[in-house]
Amino acid sequence: MARRRRLPRSFYRRDPLEVAPELIGALVEHDGRRARVVEVEAYRGTDDPASHAYRGPTPRTAVMFGPPGHLYVYLSYGMHWCANVVCGVDGVAGAVLLRAAAPEHGIEVMRRARPVARRDRDLASGPAKLCQAMGIDRRHDGADLVAADRGVTVTTDGWTPPVAPATSPRIGISAAADRPWRWYLPGDPNVSARPR
Repeated sequence: MARRRRLPRSFYRRDPLEVAPELIGALVEHDGRRARVVEVEAYRGTDDPASHAYRGPTPRTAVMFGPPGHLYVYLSYGMHWCANVVCGVDGVAGAVLLRAAAPEHGIEVMRRARPVARRDRDLASGPAKLCQAMGIDRRHDGADLVAADRGVTVTTDGWTPPVAPATSPRIGISAAADRPWRWYLPGDPNVSARPR
């Protein structure tokens, strides 16, 4: 396996629809834990009614408006943290939600963080589960993934998925629910949901 390297700022400085499928197979790393991304969703900001940034910048969504290569972490339903990779050019909102990942390193720590998970495939098989397993929360909102300033980064090791990512509409939203902006690794047991 090739040596891991952080994804550069230029990787993120593109449309979320370009970045999202290329994040499949990347590695999320934090605090001695590492998991391979197997599912993502793209959100495009002010032209995407499903995006938190649709109505423009707010204190909560300021991170989504740039610069790219940072982490936007938000609380879902008042109880679960979810993490997004900020994409695009500075000043234009865009992000990719990290929906699911396959645990690779630090699995014992992930099990302690998610004691309700019965199998390792359930440790990070959803956006909130991924954050719990990886120890990502509000403290990491705005973290620079390129500089790993709060210990969170996204790396690549040259791994190539066995097949191209599959697509489907995004999950759990009502606005713009028909847009096929979800990518996932078909057949991977860590994916959060099977196609509808």
